[in-house]
Amino acid sequence: METTAKALAKDTSTHPAPHAATHSEGHSATHSETAPDSATRGAQWLGMAAVLAAILMNLLDATIVNVAAPTIRAELGASYAQLQWIAAVYTLALAMGLLVGGRLGDMFGRRRMLLVGVTGFTLASLACAAATSSEALIGARAAQGLLGALMVPQTFGLIRDLFPPQDIGKAFAALGPAIGLATILGPVVAGFLVDADLFGTGWRAVFGINLPLGIFALAVGARFLPRVEPSARGMRLDATGAVLAGLGMLLLVYPLVQGREHGWPAWIFGMAAVAVGLLAAFVAHQRRRVASGGAPLVELGVFRRRSYASGVAFVVVFFGAIVGFSLAMGLFLQLGLGRTPVRASLTMAAWAIGAFLGSGFAAATMARLERRILHLGLAVMTAGLTAVYAVIRADGTAVGGWNLSLPLLAYGFGMGMIFVPLFDVIMGEVQDHEVGSASGLLESVQQLASALGVAALGTVFFSTVGSAATAGSFVAAIERVALIAVGLAILAQALAFFLPQRARRQELQAEAAEYEAMPA
Repeated sequence: METTAKALAKDTSTHPAPHAATHSEGHSATHSETAPDSATRGAQWLGMAAVLAAILMNLLDATIVNVAAPTIRAELGASYAQLQWIAAVYTLALAMGLLVGGRLGDMFGRRRMLLVGVTGFTLASLACAAATSSEALIGARAAQGLLGALMVPQTFGLIRDLFPPQDIGKAFAALGPAIGLATILGPVVAGFLVDADLFGTGWRAVFGINLPLGIFALAVGARFLPRVEPSARGMRLDATGAVLAGLGMLLLVYPLVQGREHGWPAWIFGMAAVAVGLLAAFVAHQRRRVASGGAPLVELGVFRRRSYASGVAFVVVFFGAIVGFSLAMGLFLQLGLGRTPVRASLTMAAWAIGAFLGSGFAAATMARLERRILHLGLAVMTAGLTAVYAVIRADGTAVGGWNLSLPLLAYGFGMGMIFVPLFDVIMGEVQDHEVGSASGLLESVQQLASALGVAALGTVFFSTVGSAATAGSFVAAIERVALIAVGLAILAQALAFFLPQRARRQELQAEAAEYEAMPA
């Protein structure tokens, strides 16, 4: 679902306003407006299938590990902090790598970087499946995230390379349902694999899912993905900026995960202060790079727009809340209530189904509701979260999956209503030349927010559970996390008022209509 939202946001860069001649000319030069023959069309869709396989690998590994986490803990003897790292290190590494992943595609070619990323991601997945310790699994997950950052930014550019302008809409229309079904079925399939314990593989099988996907993406992609000349050949990569930003992100997340385990010593808070200093140094370095005529990793000028800065804050709050709550709920169902992985994933499936339905509703109504779709979605999401809290508060350890299904369905529906229009709305006032940098930064912030959500809400959850780890303490823990998630949803509601009224797509359509109405 998140990927669908990003696709919609990025797609706006391929449909610029009429006055952005350089963009539209560059695009039309790549594709002919004539309809392709059936053989060409078949090759396009095979290339699209390879791209989709790469997208699904990233999407599945961001979600299915939550289903396997309790089983991983039991087999590898992982601490609670290590469980958080297994979930958070993937999105943290992805956030760090996304700052340069797209640029590497521009420098060396999107096809080449996608194939390299898929190869590495598949090998890192096998390393996850073969891990014999928590530390080895955390390291392999970090490698997955970094290689995913090389793979993911190439996907939507390759879709634009594969299809002529008149067919791009069809490609994205096919992408949404496929991703939605994977979001629903992925955790359920993971739960079945863990429970089935095929050939004694247990939780390791959830990482094995990537093997057929990776082989398919490599075999088909090598043959059918287009070779397009790199657009930034010879450009120098800002390695210093990448290191500063990456270390800053790491030192921001580390204290949140490890602080509880170490008893919150002074050096933990010092590390957080160093993180802030490194991120400030990154900003200063980007400004110096621009002043010297170099290409920055991030176009800082977009932050002068209150709407974009508020959008970044919204993304941190929104994605931090939903990802942190997702981990806590999965752990509560398995560790607290003793549910099997498949029963827990079936309970959580109501949430995914709601998100799928909510995304469809948003796609159909966002043009009419504009920014109000975000407010409506947050209201439904808050109501669902409140209902989850109320049901658990009333039933305690006796709470059943059916009791939670309707509140989780409502929560997911509201969440899905936000996924589709969010990036388009945040980008509403961003200029054409800033779209690439601004959307790439939003992707990185989204992943960082996911890591922060796992770190912060996971720490609250495990601190409440305590060393006794009784069923009652797990109930108290999920209640506390649910209340915090409600508070974050209310905060997101307030931040949404600072976002543009109309999405970027709608702004461009309005500009086009005004342009067409001008006298010759």
